Amino acid sequence: MAKLEEKLTEMLEPGVEALGFELVGIEFVRAGKHSILRVFIDHENGITVDDCADVSHQVSAILDVEDPISTEYNLEVSSPGMDRPLFKEKHYIESVGEVVQVRLSMPMDDRRNFKGKVLACENGIVSIEVDGQQFQLAVANIEKGNVVPTFD
Repeated sequence: MAKLEEKLTEMLEPGVEALGFELVGIEFVRAGKHSILRVFIDHENGITVDDCADVSHQVSAILDVEDPISTEYNLEVSSPGMDRPLFKEKHYIESVGEVVQVRLSMPMDDRRNFKGKVLACENGIVSIEVDGQQFQLAVANIEKGNVVPTFD
């Protein structure tokens, strides 16, 4: 996770949790005046549009006071969805047995992209099987990870 996303997570997590939601993670997509701050929230009963609006108001109030982003941006609050983003080791542990797609910050074995089944995750290392071959990926080296939705 980039430094800005880490700072924003620390800043916003208490406010989101105070409303009864889990802050799954944050993405900041830089695109000049069209930058986007995405805040992913979850709850055991699911997420409604009203939940997103409530969290958006809370997050906006915190960001207005703290002002951590110097450029213009749009705020988006949503549920993680079927292609749930994976931000923390906890998310990879919860995804054992599922197919995920990850992009590494630094290449491993001359590649940065991996798509395969999560076999295990412990001590900051994700074991993933890609085309019958196992790889050990450090969570700290994962730039972006998502669950790949499957339809039975």
